[in-house]
Amino acid sequence: MGGNDRLLRAARGEAVDRPPVWMMRQAGRYMKVYRDLRDKYPTFRERSEIPELAAEISLQPFRAFQPDGVIMFSDILTPLTGIGINFDIIESRGPIIESPIRTQAQVDALTEFDPDTAVPFIRKILTAIKEEVKDQATILGFVGAPWTLAAYSVEGKGSKDYSTIKAMAYKEPAIIHSFLTKIAEMIGTYVIHQIECGAQVVQMFDSWAGHLCPTDYKTFALPYQKMVVDKVKAKYPNTPMILYISGSAGVLDLMPKSGVDIVSVDWTVDLADARDRIGRDIPVQGNLDPCVLYADQSYIHDRILEVVQKAGNKGHIMNLGHGILSTTPEDNARFFFETVKGLSY
Repeated sequence: MGGNDRLLRAARGEAVDRPPVWMMRQAGRYMKVYRDLRDKYPTFRERSEIPELAAEISLQPFRAFQPDGVIMFSDILTPLTGIGINFDIIESRGPIIESPIRTQAQVDALTEFDPDTAVPFIRKILTAIKEEVKDQATILGFVGAPWTLAAYSVEGKGSKDYSTIKAMAYKEPAIIHSFLTKIAEMIGTYVIHQIECGAQVVQMFDSWAGHLCPTDYKTFALPYQKMVVDKVKAKYPNTPMILYISGSAGVLDLMPKSGVDIVSVDWTVDLADARDRIGRDIPVQGNLDPCVLYADQSYIHDRILEVVQKAGNKGHIMNLGHGILSTTPEDNARFFFETVKGLSY
C-alpha cells in the first residue's frame, strides 16, 4: 500500500488529487472510545501527559476514520509549566492558572524552557503515533500562540472580554511585551522540539487574537507570531506551519505577515473571499461550521462541496472552521471524512 502525503503536499502548495482532510479537536469527546477512556482517567492532564494515553487518544480517530492528518492529543497550555507557570484543566471549567502573571517581577522570574525536561512525554507521544501511522497520514503537532498563552496566563482562566490583559497592554505595555517575548521564545523552542520528535506540520492556535482590533493585533499578536515562525524557519524552513485564529475576519489580511505557510480560516468568513483577501498563492485550511455536522447527511454533503468549490483545486486542506463539538454524532463525523475522501479534482 502506498503512502499518503496529501496533507503535506497541499500544505506546500503542491497539486493533489483531492483536498486532504482532518478536523480540529479530532481526538476527543465526540468519540465513545474517548469517553470510555476518560471515565478511567478523569483528569485532562493525565490523559494528555501520560504518553501511552495521549498516543492512544491521538490514534483513535485515525483508526476509526483514516484522516489525512493525525494531530497529537495535548493542550496549548502544556509547555507553560516548563517556564514556571503552573496550571490545571478542570473538566467543566477549563484552564485555571495557579498564579496569574501581573507584574514584571513575575515575568523576570520565569525560567528557560527545556522541552526534554519540561515535557518529556511529547517525544514518546509523537514516536508512538509515528510507529502506528507510518506513512499513511501526515503527523501534526500544535502549539498556542504568544498572545493567547499570555491571555490565559494573565487572566488566570478563560474570559469573555479579556479586560485584564488588555488593560495591562494599554497601561503597562512594557510588561506585556516582555512577557510576550519570553512566551514566543518558549513556543519557538517547543515547535522545533515537536518537529524533531516527528511532527511534519505544526499548527499554531492564536485562539484569542480575534478579540483584538487590527491595531492591537499588529502590536501585541502579529510580531510575536512572526518571532515564533522566524525561529522555527531558521532551523526547519521546509516544515509547514499553520496559523488559526477564531474570529479572524478583522485581521485575516494580516495573518500571512506572520510568515506561516497556511492560513486556517474560521467559518464566519466566506472561503472564496478569504482566498482573495490573503492571496491565492497562500494555502488555506477550513472552514465548515462545526454545527453543520448536526444536520442531515445530505445537507452536510452539500455544505462540504460548497466549501471545497470556494477553496479551489489547489492549496486547500479541508477542515472545520473550529473544533468539532463534543455532542456531534459520531456517524456524522465519519460521513464528513468519507465525503471529502470521495471527492476528486
